[in-house]
Amino acid sequence: MAGLVLQLEPHRVECGTDEAGRGCLAGPVTAAAVILPQDFSHPVLTDSKQLSELQRRQLRPLIEEQALAYAVVHVSMDEIDRMNILQASITAMQRAIVQLTIRPEFIAVDGNRFRPVENIPYQCVVQGDSKYLHIAAASVLAKTYRDEFMEKIDREYPMYHWKKNKGYPTVEHRLALQKYGPSPYHRKSFKLLPEQLMLSFPKTESN
Repeated sequence: MAGLVLQLEPHRVECGTDEAGRGCLAGPVTAAAVILPQDFSHPVLTDSKQLSELQRRQLRPLIEEQALAYAVVHVSMDEIDRMNILQASITAMQRAIVQLTIRPEFIAVDGNRFRPVENIPYQCVVQGDSKYLHIAAASVLAKTYRDEFMEKIDREYPMYHWKKNKGYPTVEHRLALQKYGPSPYHRKSFKLLPEQLMLSFPKTESN
C-alpha cells in the first residue's frame, strides 16, 4: 500500500499539480493538474519516479477516467529559454490549472515555488507527489505525456536516443550532442556540454 492520502484537506475541491522534464536538455517542460473524487484510492499510485514505465502507462487511463477534471500542458523549449526553467515550470502548472473544467478551491503544488493563479489559495508541498494522491496523479500524467512527446520527436532525431533517455543528460545523449550539435528541440539556455567533454572530444563537422 502506497500510504498516500487523497489531498491536504478533505471535502473541498482541491487540485494537485506537478511537472516533468525540468532537468532535461531537450524537449518541453510538461505539467498536469488533477482533481480527484473524494472516494478515490489506489494501492499503487505514488510519485511517478518511483513507478515503472509499465505502471505509469497503466495508471494514466485510470486517472483520466476517474478524475473529476484534469489538464496537461507543454511549455516549449523557446519559452524555457526566454523565461528560465523555474519560471517555465511554474507557468506550465498555472496553465494546466486554468484549463481544468472545474475551478479548484485550493491548489496543492509539488515543490517549494509557485505563483498565484486566479487568486486561488495554494500550498507548496516538498515531495508532495509521494504524500498526496492528487499530486501523484498529476506527476504520472505529466511524466507519461512528456515521455510520449519525446518518443514522437525521437523518430525525427533518432541520433539523440530520446526514446530511451527522454531528453535527460545521459552520457549517450551528451556524446550525440558533441557529434551532431544541438537540434531545434534542445534548450539553448542550458549548458548542453560540460567543459571536460568539450575538451576531450573536439567538435566534428556538423550543420
